[in-house]
Amino acid sequence: MTGPEEPQVVRLGTVPVASAQDGFALRRIGKSVAELLGSDGQDAIRLATALSEISRDMLGSGRLTTHFDLCTAPGRVLSVTVDWHGSDGPSADALNASARLLPTSHGPADGGGWVRLDHRLPAPTGEQPDGAEEARRLLDAHGGPADPDDFQAQTQDLIAALERTRAQSEELKRLNDELAETNRGVVALYAELSEELEETNRGVVALYAELDEKSRQLREASEAKTRFWANVSHELRTPVNSVVGLAELLLADADAPAAERGHRLSLIADSGRTLLALVDELLDVAKAESGNLEPSWAPMDLHAVLAQLDGTLRGLARPGVTLSVTADADPGPILGDETMLARILRNLLSNALKFTEAGSVRLTAHLDGTGGAAGPGELVLTVSDTGIGIPADQHARVFEEFYQVKGPHQRGRHGTGLGLPYARRLVGLLGGTMHLESSPGSGTTITVRLPAAPAPGPGVLPRAARLVVVDDDAAFRAVLRPLLRDLTDHVVEVPDSGDALATLRRERPDALILDLHMSGLDGYAVLARLRGDPDLHGLPVVVLTSADPSSLDRDRLTHARSVLQKSGLTAGRLSTALSTAIAPPNGPLGRPLRDASAAPEGAPPEHHVETEGGP
Repeated sequence: MTGPEEPQVVRLGTVPVASAQDGFALRRIGKSVAELLGSDGQDAIRLATALSEISRDMLGSGRLTTHFDLCTAPGRVLSVTVDWHGSDGPSADALNASARLLPTSHGPADGGGWVRLDHRLPAPTGEQPDGAEEARRLLDAHGGPADPDDFQAQTQDLIAALERTRAQSEELKRLNDELAETNRGVVALYAELSEELEETNRGVVALYAELDEKSRQLREASEAKTRFWANVSHELRTPVNSVVGLAELLLADADAPAAERGHRLSLIADSGRTLLALVDELLDVAKAESGNLEPSWAPMDLHAVLAQLDGTLRGLARPGVTLSVTADADPGPILGDETMLARILRNLLSNALKFTEAGSVRLTAHLDGTGGAAGPGELVLTVSDTGIGIPADQHARVFEEFYQVKGPHQRGRHGTGLGLPYARRLVGLLGGTMHLESSPGSGTTITVRLPAAPAPGPGVLPRAARLVVVDDDAAFRAVLRPLLRDLTDHVVEVPDSGDALATLRRERPDALILDLHMSGLDGYAVLARLRGDPDLHGLPVVVLTSADPSSLDRDRLTHARSVLQKSGLTAGRLSTALSTAIAPPNGPLGRPLRDASAAPEGAPPEHHVETEGGP
């Protein structure tokens, strides 16, 4: 059995260091030797900088000498050893600076000590180490003795020069004075260069320290994103598993009591809404980062939003925790983005409920100012809890995406790490501010301030006699039906967009509700055909779509009166869009529209839905 390969050391040369000029030369020689042995420019500079730092600090020590050795097995390493006699050795600052650049070791020796720098070299391309002989010649040329013949020739020249200048002593004195002045300039220049070199060395060491810190931050960001995707995977799987499991249970147990089946269906609907909210949140974060998320301003009922949140989130409270959602007074309809507001409050409340073991979670809302002639008012929303609280040094970090405060409180509590960052981003898009107050053991209070203005009075909304809906998604048409119940008497559903124009000519509706992305003719094509039809050109069109608003072709939507997102669609938004699209008192085709208030008291207007090509 063969043991580990014995290290092989080749002495390349020795450089004595007796003066500052030798220190400059040593830096240059160290860099050149490393490059000759195959090191790239950046690594060679590391060696030269560390070597210069040690030699500068030890300048003046007795017999200060630098040895260059090449270790060829195992691996190739350029080992540079600085030894001295009669001194305490380099300072801790010099050793620390060198260690930040290269592996550095040091120790005592007889009457002195040593410091060794190990610089790993790349593997040679041939059988012999490339550059070793060139490095040895370079070191020999620097440290070798002078030629005796050169000394003799110099002596003869000096005698001749003295004989020639003996008669010119005055001129020589003048020249010596000039030389002394030049020497003083050289000394000053040397001092300046030495100071600049020291500053450069400190800058290089600081730069490498900064690079190390950046690398650490990148690693932390990568780990945070890894945790984020793991959490998102769990959050998505949970409602999907519930939907699939409950649906399979319904299919397998067809004879279950109606109440039990209704309960299971409500659980499926809740899980679906949870899943949709999470997907919408992730998409909104991406759109907000790219600058494509914009508020959709419309009249909204604050009390209805709060009541829906109360009913949806009450089941998330732990035993012993009370959830309270209140408003000081009924402000009436106000302008805002109902979907964004609901998502802000849902994130803040669910986060508070998640980290509150006992006590209460409260949401209060009130209006500051009237929003009238005195200027816009403010909607102030406060979410407070008696939970674990957040340390002061983490207040800024909890608003970083993917970040979660580490600690045992996270055990068993899943999440994406986007709740607070996402909520604050939405608050900013609505023109508001968010303020956090919290301390460990004292709970957390988050105050949101949003601009608020009363919505214009709705007056008397017209009730359309007949609407046509063109959408190939049967599930969404089922969602749309109850929203249209109070807006029209008769709805004709067209699942095949190819039948749209024939149905419109026959039904002569007051307005068309059109899906944008369908198989066969898409909404863009239907709009183009309407625009070119003299009989249908003036028909009001409200477009519904689940596509990202930034991806829509606005030039091809000029014929539509309104474009609404399917996600978060409410009867109020649909009513506003239809009332804006249909110009009262007469529809675009000349049919008078009935006022919703004209229905007999206690008897709602007749509402009929029929589907083209099916029941």
